[in-house]
Amino acid sequence: MSGALRIVRLANFVAPSSGGLRTALRELGRGFKAAGHEPALIVPGERASDRETDQGRVITLPGPVLPGTGGYRVLTDRRRVAALLEELAPDRLEVSDRTTLRWTGKWARRARIPAVMVSHESADGVLRTWGLSERAARRTADSLNIRTAHTYARVVCTTEFAEREFVRIGVRNVVRAPLGVDLTARHPALRDAAVRARHAHAGESLLVMCSRLSVEKRPGTALDALEALRRRGRRAVLAVAGDGPLRARLEQRAEERGLPVTFLGHVSDRGMLGTLQASADVCLAPGPAETFGLAALEAMACGTPVVASGSSALPEVIGSAGAVAADHGEAFADAVELLLDRPERDRRETARARAECFGWDSAVAAFLAAHDAPTAALPVPPPGAGSGSGGGSGVAPGSRPRPAVPEGVA
Repeated sequence: MSGALRIVRLANFVAPSSGGLRTALRELGRGFKAAGHEPALIVPGERASDRETDQGRVITLPGPVLPGTGGYRVLTDRRRVAALLEELAPDRLEVSDRTTLRWTGKWARRARIPAVMVSHESADGVLRTWGLSERAARRTADSLNIRTAHTYARVVCTTEFAEREFVRIGVRNVVRAPLGVDLTARHPALRDAAVRARHAHAGESLLVMCSRLSVEKRPGTALDALEALRRRGRRAVLAVAGDGPLRARLEQRAEERGLPVTFLGHVSDRGMLGTLQASADVCLAPGPAETFGLAALEAMACGTPVVASGSSALPEVIGSAGAVAADHGEAFADAVELLLDRPERDRRETARARAECFGWDSAVAAFLAAHDAPTAALPVPPPGAGSGSGGGSGVAPGSRPRPAVPEGVA
């Protein structure tokens, strides 16, 4: 089909310091808008707001903070969200939360609006990091994913890793759409000797971790790796960009063990964050439940190789441009040494080359394909166009026809 579509997106578990999810929502919204569509994003916040941005319309509804998450908010007022959806009259619905927002899939079915759910995390992976056994986590995730797949017209997964938990239960409405990286804003040329000197002395290896400091991200593995490296005689230091509920505990651990760790908190200046990533020697990505890993990909775009958890999707993202480790400090230290033993120019050029495989243009095109939306939408005709004699479309002047509903949407 052709023509501009109003693509309304909903996301929960968003905080001011959110990293990957906020980046993905922003870049996809920009891409949808550039393709001629009309994106609108609904997220929870401290107070209500409605503004036009370069990613389209962004609407914030008041949502409470979820206890123990370090600031994540959720949309809990279903009536208000449903009323807003009715008012927006979307042509497509995209939901980034398979738990508390799954009801919107049923709303979309009743409204005969094609809806997709984006799997931004591995459900059983997250459940395991919260302490569930592998068997219990898989059973719970399978139940959740079956209900999700039945509720939405399509499930979008960013990697084969993310797709795997749906394939194993026989879900057939899964499509693959990788995320991307801004290859202009993230570049090896951002490397800055002064920034590097601020965090590491001459002869020291600078490690960086850009992550939310929460249980499912396993940030403590980075501190364990640093401790193992220094015990082996490696002069290494760690800079941590990110905040979260585990920060105080991690700071205490670093102090007690005498580890040279700089906790920068949430770095809102994306240029500053890129400079830090480019100035490091190795980026650590210890999260075992990551289904893509945007922060790691950004580091690679800056020429910095990544050590990633072998339990996550990152091995298929980083390829040979980094190293994979088991989920403990000694293994991560081994992988860091493996990368540091490579010639610097070689490891940096390889990291950048791999990142260049993941541009946002390709990601936007894949997401639009999941919506059955054109990548270059036709302009909406002005009111009254085509309303004269000689036949018409049957659509009132200035209104937009409702798109056809894909098979499976009742």
